[in-house]
Amino acid sequence: MSDPDLMQKVISLAKRRGFVFQSSEIYGGLKSCYDYGPMGAELKRNIMAEWWRSMVYEREDIVGLDASIIMHPKVWQASGHVANFSDPLVDCLACRVRFRADKAPKVEKGSEVAYKKEGKALRATANRSYVCPACGSPELSEERRFNLMFRTFLGPVDPVGALADKLAGRSLSAQEIREIAEGELAPATVYLRPETAQAMFVQFENVQQSLSLKVPFGIAQQGRSFRNEVTVEHFIFRSCEFEQMEMEFFVKPGTQKEWLAYWTEQRLGWYRRFSNRPEDFRLRQHAKDELAHYAEDCYDVEYRYPWGYDELEGIASRTDYDLKQHAKFSGKDLSYFDPAETDPATGKVGRRYVPYVIEPAAGATRALLVYLLDAYCEEQGQDAKGEAKTRVLLKLHPRLAPIKVAVLPLVRKDGMPEAARAIVSEFLKSGVKAKYDDNTAIGKRYARHDEVGTPWCLTVDGQTLQDGTVTLRDRDTTAQRRIKVAEARQTIQDLLNRAG
Repeated sequence: MSDPDLMQKVISLAKRRGFVFQSSEIYGGLKSCYDYGPMGAELKRNIMAEWWRSMVYEREDIVGLDASIIMHPKVWQASGHVANFSDPLVDCLACRVRFRADKAPKVEKGSEVAYKKEGKALRATANRSYVCPACGSPELSEERRFNLMFRTFLGPVDPVGALADKLAGRSLSAQEIREIAEGELAPATVYLRPETAQAMFVQFENVQQSLSLKVPFGIAQQGRSFRNEVTVEHFIFRSCEFEQMEMEFFVKPGTQKEWLAYWTEQRLGWYRRFSNRPEDFRLRQHAKDELAHYAEDCYDVEYRYPWGYDELEGIASRTDYDLKQHAKFSGKDLSYFDPAETDPATGKVGRRYVPYVIEPAAGATRALLVYLLDAYCEEQGQDAKGEAKTRVLLKLHPRLAPIKVAVLPLVRKDGMPEAARAIVSEFLKSGVKAKYDDNTAIGKRYARHDEVGTPWCLTVDGQTLQDGTVTLRDRDTTAQRRIKVAEARQTIQDLLNRAG
């Protein structure tokens, strides 16, 4: 199948099988907002659990944090988000589309370009190095900076009411109104966080001292972030509300290159571990002109999406910028003292310094899309009548699969449902996500679980009641074998452990 077909088929399956729904769909939907259905919620939870297991549970040098979404507004002033977290916004004067200048199609400035305006084919000289992404027009408005943070208000008094009173009956220019508005709204203004990272810098001292942590150590966090994106695209790839998985790893200055190399290798390997096609993941180093203002080096883990390679995770060497900025704005000393380290400036034992930071920053929602694309598969075969049939399945890694095992009574009689429910109960008690399913014919149930990525099905039939065995079916190969009911739970757990 072609790449565009793949994306559309995954989007269709995501809705049909309960992975992703358009938010507020019965009201016409809300652009760039999505709800994760029963299968999507489980898949996302499993991805995040595997990240947390890898980052926190399997290591002694990383601890977790769960910080508030709303933080003191000075946090975002110190981090540079208030002043710098913006995109260059442009309006096309031909088709009225609004877009980001840095993402627009590139052309040579001064070259002649062809485009359409109101159905007419035109040609004109490009006076910039880009054109409209929708119609190709060089007729563009001036660039305006558009801050990506969502602004809201905190406090018992509605600042909008005070603003209305201030403006009532006055004849003012747009600039005067804006200045008054900013002044009235500022005391109550807070922001929905655009990233989870800043809380880990702000709580650096509390976390370090409460657990007596020694550098190098990391603080990990997962949670929702919000960005008022100008351009939303490719389903859930870029949206205004998303979930992040970020870790700030604090290291001794001078060791950051070594740790950056370590974390790029670790993070690339983590994605490949759960993939059917590890070769679709790669590392790309940022050019100097695309580095963020706080970074001295950065790599992206990129995935080969249907539209080409694009970002999945960034691993940045952030230097000591963040801790120094928050120390400056808060007046709090955020340095670290190592009593065993020799101070190179004095030659004496005992050194105080501001740690450097390596930051692997991943998107949980973007990872969900990646693993849906990676897992989607169509296989050609024949049905029971010998006619051509296409089998659709999600070859999700068993640890990521929303349902680990489905238990299916062959028919809804002769004690088979009761036996199947007893097996499901044993799985659930042991923490294995199992699903009882007796709806429709057995072949259709197999097909349904293939499409949601269930790696194994257990079929209870007449023989089960005679000899205490069930049929174990493998999703990927469709191979079947009989196993004992008494060993079913351990068999599935062993398969899960081997897959990990």
